[in-house]
Amino acid sequence: MRSIKEITVALKDAEEWQEWMSGIAEDERVGVQKAWVSWQKKQEKRRQLLQEHQAKVAFDLSYGGIDALIAGVDEAGRGPLAGPVVTAAVILPTNSEALVGLNDSKQLSKDKRNAFAALIKEHAISYFIHFQPAQQIDELNIYEATKQSMKASVESLSRKPDYVLVDAMTLPMAIPQDSIIKGDAKSLAIAAASILAKTARDDYMEQLDKDFPMYGFAQHAGYGTKQHLKALEEYGPTIHHRKSFEPVKSMFE
Repeated sequence: MRSIKEITVALKDAEEWQEWMSGIAEDERVGVQKAWVSWQKKQEKRRQLLQEHQAKVAFDLSYGGIDALIAGVDEAGRGPLAGPVVTAAVILPTNSEALVGLNDSKQLSKDKRNAFAALIKEHAISYFIHFQPAQQIDELNIYEATKQSMKASVESLSRKPDYVLVDAMTLPMAIPQDSIIKGDAKSLAIAAASILAKTARDDYMEQLDKDFPMYGFAQHAGYGTKQHLKALEEYGPTIHHRKSFEPVKSMFE
């Protein structure tokens, strides 16, 4: 008879059901049953993630079929008081099993976002990330600046998409497109763009934190937290702050 430890280790390593598991349900040892329940929960979560993944893939395929190049577009950083708004456009292959579990960037931990960002860059047919600086946001307004950044992301792709799926935005371009409300929860391509935009912006703000450590950009990414507002009162705004956003606007005036 295998020991509880041996069974526990074997279950942790097993990705699929195997013949040796057939007798586990009858094993009355508490440790074995605990490990078995844990493995079953892991399998159920995996099945759920796979179903969600397949639904997102099917959603994208509905816009052009298996041979169409579908670009997903999303943004990160429309609300902060400082830093750029970052957009990304991504074209994924039809076979994207490596991205099972990919979701809206806000639903994932930082480590998982970074891991998925690397996978997306590895498997994508094409992707592009665009940074729209604070100066352009002030000149154009945040909505228009985001729209132009998204357009630039799509037009900078190495492959021209047949169809563009945009998260809650309509872009001024001739390529067929659809604006999808909560698109990062429905489309795998938009979810991938969400991840690339979010991770790229976070990396940018962490680098900015090294130049302006007193503002805490690495902690709040430029959003109007108490820490950030306190630093603004004490040190005033930087060239990376958005002059058209309050309370920064009043400080410049």
